[in-house]
Amino acid sequence: MARFLSRFSSLLIKATAPRRTLPAVKNSLKWARPFYTNSGLGSLTRYDDTAVEIDWKKKLTPEQYYVTREKGTELPFSGIYLNNTEAGHYHCVCCEAPLFSSETKYNPGTGWPSFYEAQGTCDRDESNTNILRRPDNSLGSAGTEVLCRQCDAHLGHVFDDGPEPTGQRFCINSVALTFKPTSK
Repeated sequence: MARFLSRFSSLLIKATAPRRTLPAVKNSLKWARPFYTNSGLGSLTRYDDTAVEIDWKKKLTPEQYYVTREKGTELPFSGIYLNNTEAGHYHCVCCEAPLFSSETKYNPGTGWPSFYEAQGTCDRDESNTNILRRPDNSLGSAGTEVLCRQCDAHLGHVFDDGPEPTGQRFCINSVALTFKPTSK
């Protein structure tokens, strides 16, 4: 059985890894099989966390980094976009992906900019938006975190106590956003 597993695993490794031999073994043991490694294949995740962390720290202010990369929350009623009533679009501060339109913004009195729908939503279908929802229990109860689909930046949370037509309240941190006014 051990011989079968050894041969089977070497077939799998050959199919997925580049061929590498150890020079000392190759010359002294002619009957030995080549040695295979997975080096050079790269990470199976989207990016190397340490490289991205350094880049985000260079690009973002400490407050932006804390909120978007460490899942923090800005103080209520402190955000620059809380009372913004200009027409335009709100984008991710990290990657500039469009997230929300000023047409869906409203003031629920909670202390953070709120939207009832993400930009690109079509009849509750968010597949064409730049947001992701993820379950989150960090608030002490079951909640739903809102992330940027492009760069995984933490934006805020979404609740089911919003106005019609969606009944949703996307409660978003101002420091996670940049605003681009509509050209007149």
